[in-house]
Amino acid sequence: EVQFVESGGGLVQAGGSLILSCTASGFSSEYYTIGWFRQAPGKGREGVACFSTIDGSTYYPDILKGRFTISRDYAKNTLHLRMNSLNPDDTAVYYCAADPAYYYCSAAVLRGMDYWGKGTRVAVSS
Repeated sequence: EVQFVESGGGLVQAGGSLILSCTASGFSSEYYTIGWFRQAPGKGREGVACFSTIDGSTYYPDILKGRFTISRDYAKNTLHLRMNSLNPDDTAVYYCAADPAYYYCSAAVLRGMDYWGKGTRVAVSS
């Protein structure tokens, strides 16, 4: 059973930064795609970032490139999402998600990840 433990959410002022972390377990293979999506109140799911464990490649939606950085600590099996220059539009619940069926990231893979955690809340005040 795939499981996630997410942490790092909280309240931050506009312009600030946060780092989210996710430890995932239960995969039958060491190769899979893992990332984050977010859901703001009253809005749909939005992909944020994706990481491929097979080659370390990443994917970001154009609108978030340059502000968000996804990385993985292989020794600790932990995924990180660094978010800079946060603004109130970034307020959402952020979910760590993964898809063992795909090895490489893309918008479609990020959009359709089948497994996700309980989420961690990020609130950005103006």
